[in-house]
Amino acid sequence: MQANLTPQNGQTPANDLIKDSDTANFAKDVMEASQTVPVLVDFWAPWCGPCKQLGPMIEKAVTEAGGKVKLVKIDIDQNQGIAGQLGIQSIPAVIAFVGGQPIDGFMGAVPESEIKAFIEKITSQAPKNPNDPAAQIEAALEQAQTALDAEDFGTASQIYAQILQFDPQNDASMIGIATIHHKMGNDETARDTMAKVSKEGQESPAYKSLDAALKLGEEASDLGGSAKLEAELENDPENHQLRYDLALAFNAEGEKLEAAEQLLHIMKADREWNEDGARVKLLELFDAWGPADPATAKARRMLSGLLFS
Repeated sequence: MQANLTPQNGQTPANDLIKDSDTANFAKDVMEASQTVPVLVDFWAPWCGPCKQLGPMIEKAVTEAGGKVKLVKIDIDQNQGIAGQLGIQSIPAVIAFVGGQPIDGFMGAVPESEIKAFIEKITSQAPKNPNDPAAQIEAALEQAQTALDAEDFGTASQIYAQILQFDPQNDASMIGIATIHHKMGNDETARDTMAKVSKEGQESPAYKSLDAALKLGEEASDLGGSAKLEAELENDPENHQLRYDLALAFNAEGEKLEAAEQLLHIMKADREWNEDGARVKLLELFDAWGPADPATAKARRMLSGLLFS
């Protein structure tokens, strides 16, 4: 599985975002152009007061959208045929084209906030251009995540590395590589990689999950393994600290539900132990596993059953 990234700057020249067009160029400027990016067509006339009010606002909104949408302006006095074909009966009128087809529109000099909301709506509905760099990176990240979920670390690493060649500051790729290091037992290298993630990236669920997993691994590093702790617990089954440590050891060994069961056992026996420490630690496990992990869903059901039984 290989990502297909084609380096390009991805920026639409400012002078290509907004243009005047006419009947002769409508097919090229609107129908063809909207195959790759949504195109707003502003039908106006020089004598139209509301058109003069809307024009600067929509041009500003399109410019601020940074290439996500284009604007084509059509003077209906000079191009009555197009306006008639599209059923334009009053102006200003704005029609959005996607994939060569009109999909939505509005009439009148609406407020700037409504223009921005309209652009956001259109761009979110539009199919992604496969040649757009952002779309290429998103597709590559999905491929890498699929490989990572299958524990195909070699493929995932190659894709993440390719993304970083294209976008050296891609947080998701750095977090992905750090996750691979963690899963392969190289926690120190994982931490080194995580240090390169931006502050914004550190707020992502993936970063927080990995950070929680690494902290849990550090806690379990000196416990001696689950076999040793289980043997000690057999001789002292009411020792909540031993059971708590066993939960950490199980989690470090990938035995997630076994870890949850030990913490739930403590909660059932003594909810107040260590200031509700068993429940707090169980929630930390959920953070480390992530919401999509089947173990998280099952352990949450077990927790709810205990709390509300």
